[in-house]
Amino acid sequence: MTQITILLIALVLAVGIGLFLRSRAGKVRNVSPTDGQGSRTDMLTAVGVDGARPTILHFSADWCGPCAAVRRVVGQVVTDLSGTPRPPVEIELDIDENPQLAKELGVLSLPTTFILDADAAERFRIAGVPSVADLRGALEPLSA
Repeated sequence: MTQITILLIALVLAVGIGLFLRSRAGKVRNVSPTDGQGSRTDMLTAVGVDGARPTILHFSADWCGPCAAVRRVVGQVVTDLSGTPRPPVEIELDIDENPQLAKELGVLSLPTTFILDADAAERFRIAGVPSVADLRGALEPLSA
């Protein structure tokens, strides 16, 4: 009987942790702006972040299935906002080719998407596949 009780407790804990982690996937999380100094700025400039317009920077890999969905969502939002005064720029980076920048930005899983403002400061971070509405809602104020 004790073994069954322990098994049930472990099962309930595992389900609870799984549900918690799943609830965070694809959510746009607000990040306090960073000052963007030092090596981070140099690395971002090297991959094409120019600081003139808002940037959607997303990390992916050939072996990442959900990354294709992120490409479609980001592409649709970039197209939707192309007529704004400061349309966003999309930059996709392969994590295998840019491990130092991924480490600097704290990328722990794929897909991970960053929204940088016109000053190249990180404003939002998304782990997983965002919805079109959430991504557009985060970018519209930065693109106006």
